[in-house]
Amino acid sequence: MSYLLETYNPRMKKVYEIAKKVAPSSSTVLILGESGTGKEVLAKYIHFCSKREGPFVAINCAAIPEELLEAELFGYEKGAFTGAVKSKPGKFEIAHKGTLFLDEIGDMSLKLQAKLLRVLQERQVERLGGNTPIKIDTRIIAATNKNLEEEVKNGNFREDLYFRLNVIPLHLPPLRERKEDIPLLATFFLKKICKREGIEEKEFSKEALELLKSYHWPGNIRELENFVERLVILTDKKVIEPEDLSSDFVNLKTVRPSKASILEDRDLLLSSLNLPEISEDGIELNKVLREIEVYYLKKALQLSKGVKARAARLLGLNRTTFIEKLKKYNLA
Repeated sequence: MSYLLETYNPRMKKVYEIAKKVAPSSSTVLILGESGTGKEVLAKYIHFCSKREGPFVAINCAAIPEELLEAELFGYEKGAFTGAVKSKPGKFEIAHKGTLFLDEIGDMSLKLQAKLLRVLQERQVERLGGNTPIKIDTRIIAATNKNLEEEVKNGNFREDLYFRLNVIPLHLPPLRERKEDIPLLATFFLKKICKREGIEEKEFSKEALELLKSYHWPGNIRELENFVERLVILTDKKVIEPEDLSSDFVNLKTVRPSKASILEDRDLLLSSLNLPEISEDGIELNKVLREIEVYYLKKALQLSKGVKARAARLLGLNRTTFIEKLKKYNLA
């Protein structure tokens, strides 16, 4: 988790500040964010910064069927159901004096939500098939990629449970909104994976890191880590260059420009071209179109750091056509 606090992003710095401040308490934390943004990593950070002596126990509420999830959370007594040949403690008991991380809490059924609420209120559990309450001292950290307020409005999540969980909310921004951290994360994963695989340490060129920043990473940090692992395994060179990424990036969609950036580019285009106003004397349309084409060819080369294959894709051209146009305007 050494990369956790390394950030240039103001929003992430604020998240870390709050997480460190809340860690010593027993307050319930609700971590919100898209899949792959590092919710469990943040939960572990809070736990290990706390003074709790028990273990960190995690369970994914979306990955286990409702009947099994109930038994996993609350435990069961011998004979509670077919196959229960001996008693077993649930996650709440196992996490006594520690932290229980309830991942994907938004996917929990309403029936289990009611039982969870009772546990949070009473600070005790009853195993399935049992009738003796068991006192617990378990800190709860929940996480979801869903909008729980919307889920409450739609009747899919209990309002009382939402308020019980939403004591300390932490919002993790998606990776596309903290692009300045991509080089830090990519470099961290590169070193980590090289060490793990026993491969000589590699590094990214500045141009390669810029190219990584241009992608919108819908899978967030998890996708970035997987992509870096693929590069470590498939790239033989010590320094990873843009061309080493391009074959993998062929099918990846770059970030869609915002309305503001589109207007900025348009204004830059108009000012740089000094486009003539059409009048009764007319204009040379072919000359104007050539000037526009040259502008975008240069702009694409600039954005792609000179990688022609990527520049061609930015303009919707194949590489051969792009190079022909460069030669046509003496830009090659």
